[in-house]
Amino acid sequence: MRLKKLLALVLCVSLVGGIFVGCSGSETKENKEVSENTDNNSEETKGTKIITDHTGEQIEIPEKINRIVISSLWPLPSVYCLFRGSTEGLVGMHPASMSAAENSYLAKVFPEITEIDTSFVEGNEVNIEQLMNLKPDVIFYSATNKAEKEMFESAGIPAVGFSTTIADYNSIETYANWIDLLGQIFGESERSGEIIEYGRKVEADILNITSEIPKEEKPKVLVLYNYGDGKILTSGQGFFGHYWIETAGGINVAENLKGQAEINMEQIYEWNPDMIFITNFSSVMPEDLYSNSIEGNDWSKVKAVVDKKVYKFPLGMYRWFPTSSDTPLCLMWLAKHIQPEKFENIDMDKEIKDYYIKYYNVELTDEDLNVIYNPAREAAEK
Repeated sequence: MRLKKLLALVLCVSLVGGIFVGCSGSETKENKEVSENTDNNSEETKGTKIITDHTGEQIEIPEKINRIVISSLWPLPSVYCLFRGSTEGLVGMHPASMSAAENSYLAKVFPEITEIDTSFVEGNEVNIEQLMNLKPDVIFYSATNKAEKEMFESAGIPAVGFSTTIADYNSIETYANWIDLLGQIFGESERSGEIIEYGRKVEADILNITSEIPKEEKPKVLVLYNYGDGKILTSGQGFFGHYWIETAGGINVAENLKGQAEINMEQIYEWNPDMIFITNFSSVMPEDLYSNSIEGNDWSKVKAVVDKKVYKFPLGMYRWFPTSSDTPLCLMWLAKHIQPEKFENIDMDKEIKDYYIKYYNVELTDEDLNVIYNPAREAAEK
């Protein structure tokens, strides 16, 4: 009798155990499926892709990018905002980019840009510890800055090089290439294609006219790229100024020089330019030349000064001299100044207002235009 009871008890325990094992097996399978799905989602989140940057190298970047730092290419934040329509994801930028933003329409259209961190640059050098505190998923930098590239690679941060020389300082093509590279990174859009097409059309329309102008009908033009602390820098061949002048129908007086070339007043007297354009990398204004108030330099007999044909580059979303998000507008503005009779039909007020409505969704007033045409000294490079 006792044996029968014992056998019954063993059988009962076996049945109950089987029930729990069955439940456990079913739950494990379900949990496994959830786990696999979670892992797959994690892989999607942490996935990577390969893009080719302007150094010609293939760079592995995260598929999903949430935090971006733009270091040594100062105009790029404006093009980034044009491309994305916002500052989304931008957590760090160079102080020089910020000084332009604070005195431009970039901060008015995207006011949150003024909150972006600039502390990772100290004395124009990147502090890698400060940079790492921003936890960037990727860094955009000037493709010519090899020291930064090596620093970022050593820190294990994907770094994408954007070039200013990829199109031999052709600002329209540089603008197009930057937008194209952003398309590789974030995904192409119909809007980005329209932006590129618009810039190329502006250039083609202007070149159709200026390429037919005889040399004797082209004014001699000097660009004051940077002017201060006793130094005068102009733009020779292989820099933005040469492209701007030649495309817009002028003759670059510094065409026999290379890049950012240092010059003196004796050279300027010899050239005696018909027009002078001052960039926003310098705090010097046209009135400083007209009043001849710059110590050590006498501008009073230079033709452009005598004829009151000294102009300051406008400042819209960024300084207009280098490639920026307003690059097609700059080419039109220069063509209208350098060859006013050939481009008398260009209504710059309308062109700027239409561009800002279409690409920034901003309706400019006449007062806004006046600020763009007459940038403050404070917008100069810091």
